[in-house]
Amino acid sequence: MSGTKVQRSLCSIDRNSSAPGAYPKTVLGFDVSTINSVQFSNHTGYKCFKGQVLNSDDLACLYDGLQENGISSFSHILTGYIGSQSFLEKVAEIVVDLKKKNPSLVYVCDPVMGDNGEMYVPAELLPVYIDKILPIADIVTPNQFEVEKLTGIKITSEEDAIEAMKILHSRGPKTVVISSSEFSSDGSITSLASTVANGKKEVYKVQFQKLNAVFVGTGDLFAACLLAWLEKDKDLKLALEKTIATLQSVIKRTFEKAKALAGEGNRPTPAQMELQLVQSKTDIEAPPNSYNAVVL
Repeated sequence: MSGTKVQRSLCSIDRNSSAPGAYPKTVLGFDVSTINSVQFSNHTGYKCFKGQVLNSDDLACLYDGLQENGISSFSHILTGYIGSQSFLEKVAEIVVDLKKKNPSLVYVCDPVMGDNGEMYVPAELLPVYIDKILPIADIVTPNQFEVEKLTGIKITSEEDAIEAMKILHSRGPKTVVISSSEFSSDGSITSLASTVANGKKEVYKVQFQKLNAVFVGTGDLFAACLLAWLEKDKDLKLALEKTIATLQSVIKRTFEKAKALAGEGNRPTPAQMELQLVQSKTDIEAPPNSYNAVVL
């Protein structure tokens, strides 16, 4: 972990430090202290994985080390995949403690629980997110499945999504971004963002076509890029546009390379579908101006 104190210092709590969100945060100018929530041999999209799910004692030990060395002062904290209820509860305690020391600290929560109708973390994490995490989060970036779990609203339309975001706002976060949702009749993916500042509400949406492939880690990448561009530009519309542009560039590059490696008519392996992040450095640093967020 780095002890250098800069203006944009980030504590990132996520799965293995090789998670897709790790690289963009550094590229976009953050001094990052990384804490693993799990220690896996590989992501769970492979046929098997080995490793450990860390618990509250593991996190408490690491946080104590940061405090004792005087390097627990951060401008931002970002949490992603967490596999243990006790770990998530300890995260809530630590965020509260950090905010007492630095009231301007920004907490970005990607409430990673599942997708496509399937939970891939223990069900016990859901009430912790609702009762302890949402009230202290400044920004949340769930996907459609996660929004439905957090609010109890089944999203089948843009109106449903907006209503769900209102509920999330009422529970604490000033900024709510649904990273991906599928309710459009044309099969496109919709990303929606809402923020409340000084009593004024802003809502935006971006639509883009879905690729016929499964990618692992796009939520990590989304949350990392959104955090960075919100900090840099202080503009939700612009941050959403840049984040979507980055994601689409990365997954298109990944898909094309995977198809070439797999060969004609063959399905790419999980290894071939690993996100092409380093190869996309230019797009991460300066996203192409290819998407325009619509004001709702």
